[in-house]
Amino acid sequence: MFAFPATGRLAAPVALLALMLAGMPLALASPLLVIAHRGASGERPEHTLEAYRLAIAQGADFIEPDLVPTRDGVLVARHENALSGSTDVAARPEFADRKARKKIDGVWIEDWFAEDFTLVEIRQLRARETRPDVRAANTAYDGRFGIPTLEEVVALAKAEGERFGRPIGIYPETKHPTFFLHEGQHLDGTPIAMDTSAMLVEALVRLDFTDPARVFIQSFEIDNLRRLQHTLMPRAGVELPLVFLIGDTSGQSDPTTTNFGQPYDLVWFAAKGDDLAARYGALAAAVPGFGAATHYGELVTPSALAALRGDVDGLGPWIASLVQASPAPAGAADPRPRLGASMAPWLAEARRLGFAVHAYTVRAEPPYRFVDVDGVEQAPEALVRQLAAAGVTGVFADQPGLAAGVRDALRHEDAARTPR
Repeated sequence: MFAFPATGRLAAPVALLALMLAGMPLALASPLLVIAHRGASGERPEHTLEAYRLAIAQGADFIEPDLVPTRDGVLVARHENALSGSTDVAARPEFADRKARKKIDGVWIEDWFAEDFTLVEIRQLRARETRPDVRAANTAYDGRFGIPTLEEVVALAKAEGERFGRPIGIYPETKHPTFFLHEGQHLDGTPIAMDTSAMLVEALVRLDFTDPARVFIQSFEIDNLRRLQHTLMPRAGVELPLVFLIGDTSGQSDPTTTNFGQPYDLVWFAAKGDDLAARYGALAAAVPGFGAATHYGELVTPSALAALRGDVDGLGPWIASLVQASPAPAGAADPRPRLGASMAPWLAEARRLGFAVHAYTVRAEPPYRFVDVDGVEQAPEALVRQLAAAGVTGVFADQPGLAAGVRDALRHEDAARTPR
């Protein structure tokens, strides 16, 4: 387990020296880590080498590959195993018979799924912009880029780090780990039964990319993070920081339409009748009524955070929950959510306990911005500054150059305040 500094700023010379002596790259001594969300996904189709390459050039500290497996067990970078939203698979008649209906984390989806394609077949697909209504300019790149493997993403991080003379990290997420290991089936009905967390660790070891200052592993689920922490990483002889992603903490998300309000592994193992106290350890004891109905808001109470500290090193909260945003009032001319009066109260406790806190996702386009109580739009740069001032230690950004600009300004401001 890592002990991250409990303050959001590392301007003090002693803190900086401690990080350097610990072998942590200078990038981690900045006021704020910049994590390129799916690459520079605001400017190139997401999860392509071109999106990652652009993000690195814009100053990102980490690039984020979401990972799903192919039929032949290769991890590739896609936000979902459903492929039609991010590739041209629906336009390819040779794959028409691969369309299927599957229940992914409790939600029925009809689509083409990565686990039903071999890597050779996946390489025939071309990436497309996933938000064409908001990012029309990105559609000019539709069809130009392929789907990268994890190995290619790591190779890019190494090569670009050498080229720019600074370490570039990766921030992988194994998507739907319970589905792939326990629940999911291939198109032919055979179990998928792939442990993508174990596959990730094996790949990082094989690729010699296990520097804990250059890798964060993230997940919206708890079970796979605990297995990584207590079984998979020790068995492989590696120790990498783990980040528990926090979805909607309001408790209002509808589990029949989205799993954004609760970790799906709780739903799955509770339905199976597993001993949750044995599986989840101290966390189960820290949350009253721990089980299938437990939502993310119950997992950021002081007792839950203290229990999580034994399993994970960081938290990745949804920004809307973190800033306590609320829906626009009925009849408001501007339908965008309103900023809350303060940050979520659990943030201070998380920082006191030593968690890194990396918030997602900063997006520059006007439809994704918050407005204040008076309806005045908040600039994305102001949002990044607000998060940093509150103690957030990293941000995921679709436009990493924007976040990097704020990070660099904070560095200069901190330097100017440091006595010489």
